Amino acid sequence: MINFIDVGYNNLTKEKSQEMYSLRKKVFKDRLDWEVLCNENMEFDEYDNSDTTYLFGIYKGRVICSLRIIEIVNPNMITGTFSSCFNMENIPKGNYVESSRFFVDKERVTTLGCEQNSITLMLILSLINYCLKSSYEGILTIVSHAMYIILKRSGLHLSVVEQGFSESQDKIYLLLVSVDDRNQDVLNMKIHKGVLSPENYLKKWPFDIPFQLKQV
Repeated sequence: MINFIDVGYNNLTKEKSQEMYSLRKKVFKDRLDWEVLCNENMEFDEYDNSDTTYLFGIYKGRVICSLRIIEIVNPNMITGTFSSCFNMENIPKGNYVESSRFFVDKERVTTLGCEQNSITLMLILSLINYCLKSSYEGILTIVSHAMYIILKRSGLHLSVVEQGFSESQDKIYLLLVSVDDRNQDVLNMKIHKGVLSPENYLKKWPFDIPFQLKQV
């Protein structure tokens, strides 16, 4: 069983925070070579604070994927770190959250016999479900071109707010992802290969996914 849960920054245990920050360092610094702050083999920054909520995918007590959520009215990477990359006047106003530090740990997922793409879809679904339960209207996120293609191919209803370039001159996109039943169903059917899940258990939050779905 893969468990998808949310944990507020102030409720993170020392063990779980160290595990997550270490995985983030491995993904964002070691593998992707992003310009991120690292300390004691962990990656974290000023946006990891009491305004932050984390979503986790956990299998047998181990984190296999995660992302970070901050309400858009609070300091975040869009209005802070990447503010020079986009026209801030075009940022839509609303009850939105910013999502960042989205990752799936390839090594751990491979040892489980799962497909990384399946876990990616599950993590995106967890974000939609969490936002629906919390009554948010939409999700603002900055993604690479590769991630933009993944999201488009998933069938998600989204819009490109702005396009820009990172400090390394890579193309990046500021997206607004709709929080609604339609996006829930799109992901639900992708995960179940064209069939809505029994009793709509994937529409709940938090939710668990039986491990037999590993071959999806």
